[in-house]
Amino acid sequence: MIDIGSFIKNHITNRKESFFVNDLEKYKQQLTDAISGKSVLVIGGAGTIGSSYIRSVLKYNPKRLYVVDISENGLTELTRDLRSTLGGYVPEDYKTYPINFNDSVFYRLLENEGPFDIVANFAAHKHVRSEKDHYSITALLENNVIRAEKFMSVLKQRPPQHFFCVSTDKAANPVNIMGASKKIMEEMIMAYANYFPITTARFANVAFSNGSLLDGFIQRLMKRQPFSVPTDVKRYFVSPDESGQICMLACMLGQTGEIFFPKLEEYQLTSFKDITEEFVNH
Repeated sequence: MIDIGSFIKNHITNRKESFFVNDLEKYKQQLTDAISGKSVLVIGGAGTIGSSYIRSVLKYNPKRLYVVDISENGLTELTRDLRSTLGGYVPEDYKTYPINFNDSVFYRLLENEGPFDIVANFAAHKHVRSEKDHYSITALLENNVIRAEKFMSVLKQRPPQHFFCVSTDKAANPVNIMGASKKIMEEMIMAYANYFPITTARFANVAFSNGSLLDGFIQRLMKRQPFSVPTDVKRYFVSPDESGQICMLACMLGQTGEIFFPKLEEYQLTSFKDITEEFVNH
């Protein structure tokens, strides 16, 4: 059985330690002050980045953690993972809710259980393949922009101390609708900066994130199906842990209006062909 964590370090990011290890050490006390004893709401927390953010935040002992996601199975696995991690901390007041953050029941939850000190939103369409027709494009824009704006308008009535909404590197000079939707999202959430602190983050591909090409390798292997991979495509990658860490750093340490992103260099580009060959060899 392949150790995905070690594989990412040795054959994708080529980093033995987190890209943010020095930042985490430097700002340890500030992170502790911002999170310890606080109440946290994470939307879209069952996905790869959202769950990685949660694992990063839990190291600083929040008092309360509520997680919302439309994936009931994802929330179940998140809970099993958190409670099965040796030495891990899960607050006594930990609850998961399999609901859409645009549903009326979500806003009842916000009204009855809030306010929250820290709010992070990871609920978004992230794949360019979501643009295949006008139905999916409408859903993409609704989720990434319209629902997010409604949420902000409600949240300003009971503002958090920290608010974070995840973006994407495709929001920089967008060439597709998904990237453009996240660029619009960035502009939209910053319009609420007078009500509470707002930050976001852009970063590269998250290695083996849910639904990604690399995650598909595991599925193809288990089902004894052939792999399909582009031979001429290179990407910058961060690990799942690194994705959660940059989101946490942005959320807790960023100034309103700031967009965090890792300073990756061209030599850190990795080809899918090379990754595939190493994966098959392991």
